[in-house]
Amino acid sequence: MSRIVKTFNGEVVKRTAKRCKERGIIIPTFAQMRHPETAPESIKARLKHVGLWDVDPANLFRITWKNDPKTGLFAGPNYLEIPSVITGVKARIVGMVGKYFPTGAHKVGAAFACLVPRLVSGEFDPDHHKAVWPSTGNYCRGGAFDSAVLGCTAIAILPENMSKERFTWLAEIGSEVIATPGCESNVKEIYDKCWELKADPQYMIFNQFEEFGNPVWHYNVTGPAIEDAFNAIKTPGSRLAAYASATGSAGTIAAGDYLKTLHPACKTIATEAIQCPTLLMNGFGDHRIEGIGDKHVPWVHNVRNTDAVAAIDDEDCMRILRLFNEPAGKAYLAEMGVSKETIEQLGLLGISGVCNMLAAIKAAKYWELNENDVIFTIFTDSVEMYRSRLEEQTEAHGAFTSVSAAKAQVGSLERQGVDNFKELTFPEKKAIHNLKYYTWVEQQGKTYEEINAQWQPEYWTQLFTEEAEAFDRLIEKFNAEVARS
Repeated sequence: MSRIVKTFNGEVVKRTAKRCKERGIIIPTFAQMRHPETAPESIKARLKHVGLWDVDPANLFRITWKNDPKTGLFAGPNYLEIPSVITGVKARIVGMVGKYFPTGAHKVGAAFACLVPRLVSGEFDPDHHKAVWPSTGNYCRGGAFDSAVLGCTAIAILPENMSKERFTWLAEIGSEVIATPGCESNVKEIYDKCWELKADPQYMIFNQFEEFGNPVWHYNVTGPAIEDAFNAIKTPGSRLAAYASATGSAGTIAAGDYLKTLHPACKTIATEAIQCPTLLMNGFGDHRIEGIGDKHVPWVHNVRNTDAVAAIDDEDCMRILRLFNEPAGKAYLAEMGVSKETIEQLGLLGISGVCNMLAAIKAAKYWELNENDVIFTIFTDSVEMYRSRLEEQTEAHGAFTSVSAAKAQVGSLERQGVDNFKELTFPEKKAIHNLKYYTWVEQQGKTYEEINAQWQPEYWTQLFTEEAEAFDRLIEKFNAEVARS
């Protein structure tokens, strides 16, 4: 069976399968999200007439890194290499592009992996349950989208200070929204609301910080997509040297666990905001790098496999967001020799994407990496999620001029140093792992035995490799039931 899915309710499965048959729903397996070219031909035919963000069941098969925005079907993984004229380092920095997922961010995959196993096993009954998506950003959007496509009722919980684009979109898709106090670092307030809702059994909480479907999806889908991208760009002598990922819920960083199975020397770098340096120095505070909520260590984070921590100044992220997207910034980059094609693609980086890029730059400088070294990272979403933030920056600081661009390029890129970058020793990894106790055992009901078990590599190896196979068996069985309905 599965360590995540505890029960199988055949009667609920039959009712849910009938609902799916009426809606024309076929659910993709993890294997199909990894290899979307294996999707049924009937789905491929439908996708030619379905928009990327349409609430259409066919878009479940677009929960993959390999969407082709030109054809509407599938190709190689979507990635963008940032040239050294921008990064200022010899190492190649490549980001996986999240914009071409439904909702415009890859979190729709993590949400899928939390909801669908419960749906196809009958643990989640769409006739009775409501899916609650606690999040500091894109995860609740992904959960709301998945819920709408699958005919489930969604409730999104996110901090009130997140960008207005998120709230507007959630309302448009028909999700109920609960705004909790604070910003992206106020995770405790989200947990408190979840405990309040748990008192009513109709609410099923899909907390990405503790739901193992989240990292399982990234290990089995994001990790292989990065390997495919590396194979597409590598030259003789290339090394996959490092992988940088903002911790957030610690789902995306699990792709690093997969990469280590193929490239044992690959370093995994956890990225966070220096304004809230939880992993770097047990710190706390507020910051503007949306979507990387902190002040705690997520239950699903395999800390032992994290090699370094990079803390990034949110002011650098905001300045570079303007540099990459304001007319004066684009003109300045052109004068530097950045190609027109690259400049047009820099909007593929949202705020957290910029943060991840800066972490990769720090890593390249810290380890003195050269042109044979490739660092992969994640461009979670695009500037389309942050147009209002650009407007706010203009209101606060005035128009972005060529002088502003020069300051941003020199101060935030060229002079990005190895400060606030820590390579973790074994005892330091154990110290970060131990922080889980105070959030998860004392406050959230986890057990002393399991937190100790999590320190052992076998705990994660079994989880990441076996759960996806168990999920796929459940999905295939469910799809067969849909066909019989």
